[in-house]
Amino acid sequence: MSDNNKKEIIRVEELSKNFGEHQVLRKIDFSVNKGDVICILGSSGSGKSTLLRCINQLEKQTYGKIYFDGKELGRTQREINVYRSKVGMVFQSFNLFNNMTVLKNCMAGTRKVLHLSKEDAHERAISHLRSVGMAPFINAYPAQLSGGQKQRVAIARGLCMDPEVLLFDEPTSALDPEMVGEVLNVMKSLAKTGLTMLIVTHEMGFARDVSTRVLFMDKGYIVEDAPPEKFFTAPENARTKEFLSRYISDGERRS
Repeated sequence: MSDNNKKEIIRVEELSKNFGEHQVLRKIDFSVNKGDVICILGSSGSGKSTLLRCINQLEKQTYGKIYFDGKELGRTQREINVYRSKVGMVFQSFNLFNNMTVLKNCMAGTRKVLHLSKEDAHERAISHLRSVGMAPFINAYPAQLSGGQKQRVAIARGLCMDPEVLLFDEPTSALDPEMVGEVLNVMKSLAKTGLTMLIVTHEMGFARDVSTRVLFMDKGYIVEDAPPEKFFTAPENARTKEFLSRYISDGERRS
């Protein structure tokens, strides 16, 4: 538990992941409290996306345990499906069903997994599509949308499951620069609602402004875990300092 008495919702203990001889995650330990907005930063290949995929059980960890609401995750597919209905994921590549309209994409999970009536699923989908500015597009198919619009639909679809935690795996990295802002604005609004979020991102300004905690990963380890004000101004780890100095100098070159 953190010292602000927030309720712990996810705990990761000694998590390691190997792909053959290659170890991608090494003894990861951290917990997530209800209402946390945690941004996970690090260079490409540091293990960020693999960590998220293990938390969502799209990848099985080689060692270690994951706890949700104080209980260790079960291994049966049924238990994992129940867990995933509470811990949703928004992917870099949207993962929408191309043969379904925007509305049906958002209704599919609530009908199949949560067994909502057609009327309730429809009402919930419209509500969340409205919240991300996509209600006018309910009859469109994914091929008719821009990347930013697809990602906003993917976020709405995740919200339709009424998750306790939403995971974002580099949600803006496949977008054209002018579309990044529209997705980040939706995520900023979500953060204000108190939704618990874990976000793998390269968007430093967003991480600084929106997160309650920043994790920095390097070579499969979490080497820094700090509030954003401390992370961006007084990091402790040498690797974090090097990463941030490069980010700051890149920003100065662009400005």
